[in-house]
Amino acid sequence: MKRTLLIVTLAAVLAACTQTTPVQPRIAIAGIAIESSTFSPAVSLMHDFRIRETDSLLSDYPFLHPDSGVVDRAVWLPALKARAMPGGIVKREVYEELTARILEMLKASLPLDGFFFDIHGAMSVEGLSDPEGDLIGRIRKVIGPDVLVSSCMDLHGSVSHRLAKNVDMITCYRMAPHDDAMNSRRRAVVNLLERLESGKGKPAYKAWIKVPVLLPGEKTSTRVEPAKSLYALIPRLIDGEKVIDASIWMSYPWADEPRNHAVVMAYGDDKKAVAAAAGKLAEQFWSVRREFAFVAPTDYLDACLADALASEVKPYVISDMGDNPTAGGAGDVTWTLTELLKRPEFKHPDGKSLIYASIPDADFVSRAVATGVNGIIDAEAGARVDSRYAPPVRLNGRITAIYKDDRDGDVVVVKIGSISVIVTQKRKAYHYEHYFTQLGLHPRETDILVVKIGYLVPELYELQKGWMMALTPGGVDQDLMRIPYKNIIRPIFPLDADMEDPELKAEWM
Repeated sequence: MKRTLLIVTLAAVLAACTQTTPVQPRIAIAGIAIESSTFSPAVSLMHDFRIRETDSLLSDYPFLHPDSGVVDRAVWLPALKARAMPGGIVKREVYEELTARILEMLKASLPLDGFFFDIHGAMSVEGLSDPEGDLIGRIRKVIGPDVLVSSCMDLHGSVSHRLAKNVDMITCYRMAPHDDAMNSRRRAVVNLLERLESGKGKPAYKAWIKVPVLLPGEKTSTRVEPAKSLYALIPRLIDGEKVIDASIWMSYPWADEPRNHAVVMAYGDDKKAVAAAAGKLAEQFWSVRREFAFVAPTDYLDACLADALASEVKPYVISDMGDNPTAGGAGDVTWTLTELLKRPEFKHPDGKSLIYASIPDADFVSRAVATGVNGIIDAEAGARVDSRYAPPVRLNGRITAIYKDDRDGDVVVVKIGSISVIVTQKRKAYHYEHYFTQLGLHPRETDILVVKIGYLVPELYELQKGWMMALTPGGVDQDLMRIPYKNIIRPIFPLDADMEDPELKAEWM
């Protein structure tokens, strides 16, 4: 009896000694995110990037907050994430410095089980034709070929062969405007966790299909057809195992690089199902290519102004698209503002009210701040970076508002006739109503609101009562036919509208 009890006790002790707590996967996070126009003279420098490192990077992801239910599933090793407002090509020295810092931090985090590569996908760098492909290639040399890599991108990014080969699980947003940006990142991270936790590791198959289409976001918004139904196909084609995920990248038309064309990708553990999902999306995309159109009435500026002036609703919004800073424009092209100031309808203070948002000029803002509210200023602004279409514009008017902001830079408003011109110390996108109201401007009560933007972000879309998009000049010109492409792969739709149907065949990465 005693011997039996001793054996049972020893067995219990031995079992307890052999039981171990499951080891959590070690996952690092890093990336560089910017959308860069190669048709703009602007150059993106280090001060244009907001840099998050180590634990501060985790705060950027709500799904990794303490009560998220996700953060406890791994040991997180955030390295560095640099994100910038869209702009010009990135200076090579800036890219190299950011890359070196990422690689050093990843070396210090080894060994890794997983890596989340958080990028936009449309970065251009001096002397590099495929920056994201270059970056992940360098990262692979540090973390090794066996680490499971997942990535999430903007649907306006570009997926080169090199990028596709070095990332095991890749996805992008399914909405434009990008209301699902954070949910898409969460999907990329959760898919990564599930493959690590299950021990399944890298998906067995990954299909890449080039679709020779290059369209601007203003023609591919998922608010309207055909993009709405095209992206709605995706959830029906994935099941989490045979096909883990599938995505459609529209690419970015304002970079002149061979990788700039649409791509469809799918990945999973069943080759036939993965090929079918990717093929279905690619074929449907190509079949509806001629149905893509601007998401709002579009014309040149004079026609847009004629419609706005005749309208009885307010605000009537005009998108000044050619220099849209949220698509990569320099932001300081003065052409549209110069044309507005010529118009007799806005010469008198009692004319139709118009808000122009905005033009950046640090020197002008400094002079206005020194002058003070209600003072008169007569100085030039804008066209310090991009003067190809118009020189600096003379603003002679009364300063109606000064808003001090240590982080985003000071902002002033100058009233000239019935036009309120917003001048910023730094490039700034006017996407939110409170940006206007903090300046004493009330867009809902204004006749015409001219904003440097393309398709309207949700808050402006809800605010507008009439809307046209103006084909204005700049670094992100929406008239693709007048862009001097040299390096994109032809034929491509719509530049070669009558091209033959391509062979939409899956390439296995």
